[in-house]
Amino acid sequence: MYFKAAPRAFMLLTGAGKTTLLNYILTEQHSKRAVILNEFGEGSALEKSLAVSQGGELYEEWLELRNGCLCCSVKDNGLKAIENLMQKGKFDYILLETTGLADPGAVASMFWVDAELGSDIYLDGIITIVDSKYGLKHLTEEKPYGLINEATRQVALADIILINKTDLVPEEDVKKLRTTIRSINGLGQILETQRSRVDLSNVLDLHAFDSLSGISLQKKLQHMPGTQPHLDQSIVTVTFEVQGNAKEEQLNVFIQNLLWEKTVRNKDNHCMEVIRLKGLVSIKDKPQQVIVQGVHELYDLEETPVNWKDDTERTNRLVLIGRNLDKDILKQLFIATVTEAEKQWTTLFKEDQVCT
Repeated sequence: MYFKAAPRAFMLLTGAGKTTLLNYILTEQHSKRAVILNEFGEGSALEKSLAVSQGGELYEEWLELRNGCLCCSVKDNGLKAIENLMQKGKFDYILLETTGLADPGAVASMFWVDAELGSDIYLDGIITIVDSKYGLKHLTEEKPYGLINEATRQVALADIILINKTDLVPEEDVKKLRTTIRSINGLGQILETQRSRVDLSNVLDLHAFDSLSGISLQKKLQHMPGTQPHLDQSIVTVTFEVQGNAKEEQLNVFIQNLLWEKTVRNKDNHCMEVIRLKGLVSIKDKPQQVIVQGVHELYDLEETPVNWKDDTERTNRLVLIGRNLDKDILKQLFIATVTEAEKQWTTLFKEDQVCT
């Protein structure tokens, strides 16, 4: 994850090979950036210089680099570290490295809506790094029923997916890995790298969680296939289009039933679980296109700078990433939202089918 200054942007970084990328970002000559490490190992000199422990209590060690960047190791979720960091000085970016098994959605949600940091910091995006050699194995590893593969979740939530160490495996293996990643996350940008070397303009200043992403999102949604099944058939990316205007109140009910109440089941009677939600919608009586964002149980509706054209029909486009998703049922529910078909809502949302 990362954040930028004035207001500062925050980027969440997860997956394999995170520290290599952080080393690269911090040693390049650029504006002042800060990194918060939340995982300790024996890999790099950066980790060794920061890996400290204080009996499980909050403990920080700050390391100032020659190019003006700052590192911090922290033994909590990073929130306190960011508060302290903001008192130390102005930085253009803040990057938070998560633990290898962390759920980036939970961390992202915390910073996305934090009231205390809201005026000074914003969530800019999520980057997940996948190892070319072991990535396919990790992504296809079967878990007991009811559990989500951690690597799959990290890919599903990412705005940028870096396939790292592509020089160490055959091109055909990289192609298979790319196909698997795309089946999990149909919206994120996939970049191939060696030693985590990447054009920083492609991974920073994403604005993935604000209205500025609406224009680029419109282009992406126009070229996405309807459903992209993963090898694990419970994980899919679903996208659909519906013409018309939605009432904001009923759109909120639609999203809340998916993310909060979890009252929607697929044709096999399995509970649908939405991990990430993104789209452009048309709200009744609003001239602007509205971007909808959702991560786990949090979501937001924000007007974009783009107005709907008078001579074109308004079209709602949604992308949902998650488990057990059924495109037909989700589309029917959204159509009911747009057309205010109360009868259809009653049929599809049943109190005795609440997912727990």
